Amino acid sequence: MDLHLRGRRVLITGASKGIGAAAAEAFAEEGCHLRLAARNIDALDTLARRLREAHGVEVSVHAVDLRQSDQLAALAAAASDVDVLVNNAGDIPGGSLDKVDEATWRHAWDLKVFGYINLTRLIYAAMKQRGHGVIINDIGAAGEWFDANYITGSAGNAALMAFTRALGGQSLKDNIRVVGINPGPVATDRIIALSKRQAADRFGDEGRHAEIMASYPLGRAAKPREIADMMTFLASDRSGYTSGVIMTIDGGLSASRR
Repeated sequence: MDLHLRGRRVLITGASKGIGAAAAEAFAEEGCHLRLAARNIDALDTLARRLREAHGVEVSVHAVDLRQSDQLAALAAAASDVDVLVNNAGDIPGGSLDKVDEATWRHAWDLKVFGYINLTRLIYAAMKQRGHGVIINDIGAAGEWFDANYITGSAGNAALMAFTRALGGQSLKDNIRVVGINPGPVATDRIIALSKRQAADRFGDEGRHAEIMASYPLGRAAKPREIADMMTFLASDRSGYTSGVIMTIDGGLSASRR
């Protein structure tokens, strides 16, 4: 499908793997020029070369730790011309309140929660000055179904959901759309590793992790590209009246918990 995104400029954080890399592929297929940010510069370089060769688009890479305010500000300055921001960087650990100490909690939120908020603040200002833009926050379904054993992630995701709705509820007056996506389980390295740990705990054999995945809808986790394709649609003018909302992609898991 041609979403008429050709020539638009997109910044994707956490782009070195998983959903971020899938988003880079999806936007490149639509003819978008990319700025890819992550800490793993080697992975970014490899991805950028492939996308340039396959799709003939411009791809810039940025080695950035979004916990560092100076690096975040430098990224925002370099990407002040983007039409689309995809906030995707973040990896919040599991654990209950008594297992996650303050330092761990702050370290996780500095990347995902405050990383999203602070980068959005800077990119939004640039978009407002130019008169248009789309911001897509990749959040997570744990913000909808609260888990005491993932309390740092549930609380952080819920905060980002509120942030997205609050900002996106008023942003169209600046001709900017702000939306979120809540993926459930996605077949990334992180989910596979989690499934292996669960299989080891339950069966005494991490090699049986496919049996954990079999409990998901359709017997599998979502594919990263299924999340990325929603991002491209939300970024397009075909979704031009969409703002301040969260799209959940979890095979119905959140609905079944209600």
